[in-house]
Amino acid sequence: MSALMVALVATGVVAVVIVALVIFTRAVAARVERAVPPRGTFVEVAGQRLHYEECGSGTQALLLVHGLGGTGWHFRHSLVERLARDFRVIVLDRPGSGYSTRPADAAAGPLAQAETVAAFIRALGLDRPVLVGHSLGGAIVLATAVAHPQLVGALALVAPLTQMPLVVPDVFQALAVTQPMLRWAIGHTLATPLGIARRQVVLDAVFGPDPVPRDFALAGGGVLGMRPSAFISASTDLVAVPGDLPQLVASYPRLTLPVGVLYGTADRILDPAHHGEGLRALVPHVHLEYVEGAGHMLPLTAPDRVAAFVREVARRVGMRVDDEVA
Repeated sequence: MSALMVALVATGVVAVVIVALVIFTRAVAARVERAVPPRGTFVEVAGQRLHYEECGSGTQALLLVHGLGGTGWHFRHSLVERLARDFRVIVLDRPGSGYSTRPADAAAGPLAQAETVAAFIRALGLDRPVLVGHSLGGAIVLATAVAHPQLVGALALVAPLTQMPLVVPDVFQALAVTQPMLRWAIGHTLATPLGIARRQVVLDAVFGPDPVPRDFALAGGGVLGMRPSAFISASTDLVAVPGDLPQLVASYPRLTLPVGVLYGTADRILDPAHHGEGLRALVPHVHLEYVEGAGHMLPLTAPDRVAAFVREVARRVGMRVDDEVA
């Protein structure tokens, strides 16, 4: 067989494999969306179609903002029902995540997403809600409070990203794709089958040492991470973080509203001392608590502790900084 024939056959095989991967990915995404459909409300904010869910009848509002690669389902699994007894709870799918959309050319760093959160607060007419941010959501609500302090009552940060990470966790290395076209191509071909193959490794890293809830795939929205849009959004978010974090960290001393931080001491994704103590070093009135032996996914693995923590932060809305320090 000539070299030309070999090249043509190889090209044909590659093309068939790519087509098969695209078909497989689309089929998985369709099954996922049938199994876990949107069940909230959509609103157009700053050129983005945001999906959110609201429950509870309290007068004080909580706005819950999830982390990297997550969705609002991470809060709905166990935490929302505990908070809805006392608060008006709004759970947001961040831009590009869950069933919210984000234009391909939109900025994705914490500062840009903070502007979306601020616009969302205005769109819903929320009166100085307590912002509850988990992981990357912690950096985003911190940025919201710095840029728009008049819109925010307090911050309840759960395992938050607050500093430049010491390292990118191994489990997130595959997301570090800087080229948008390559990111799109991987998302629509390789990301879904590789995600399925590595799902237990990823879950063990993100949840560990805590066990993964048995119903996380559906009740916690875990399967939504199998869609190409989930990979593309998470990758976009990840590579945008370093461009914003130095400016955000430098702005922390301007925070004067109540801030609470809750961390698991065995968190495998973000270092509790680096991000918890690091924030308190810049903002002395930060109230820092630890859950001994717990991992990163506290809203799912320690919902009672998180709910009590959020209630305590909400109680301090309106307090002065000197009251916080005291």
